[in-house]
Amino acid sequence: MLFTIKSKKKVAYISKAVYTLLAMNMEGKKEILGLHLSENEGASYLLSVLTDFNNRGVEDILIACVDGLTGFPEAIASIFPQTEVQLCVIHQIRNSMKYVASKHQKAFMADLKPVYRAVTKEAAEIALL
Repeated sequence: MLFTIKSKKKVAYISKAVYTLLAMNMEGKKEILGLHLSENEGASYLLSVLTDFNNRGVEDILIACVDGLTGFPEAIASIFPQTEVQLCVIHQIRNSMKYVASKHQKAFMADLKPVYRAVTKEAAEIALL
C-alpha cells in the first residue's frame, strides 16, 4: 500500500506493509481482528501480532490461510501449535499459473474455477475430471 505525503515542493511515496487480519468465528461470522501497519513485510512482525492476539485472549486458531511469506507458518506454530496452515487459494492459483503458457491461461482458469469453487472434496474431484 502506498501513502502519499504532500508538501509545497514535491510529492513523496512511502511504501508500507498493511496487514488485514480477518477471522471466522465458531458461529461462521467474519471478524476483523486487526489492521497492522509495518515498515516492511516480515514473519518477525507477524509473530509479534500473533503474540498480541494470544495476550488478548485468542486461545486457538483452527486454520490459518497464509500468503506464503517465509517464516510465517513457523511463527504461527510457535504461538498456536495445533493450527493447520494452508496457502490461500489465490496464491495457489498464482503459483500454478507460472507453469501454464500464456496462450492457455484463460482456458486453464475457466477449467479450474469449478474445482476451487466446489463445496465438497467430491464435487471438486468431479469438476477436475
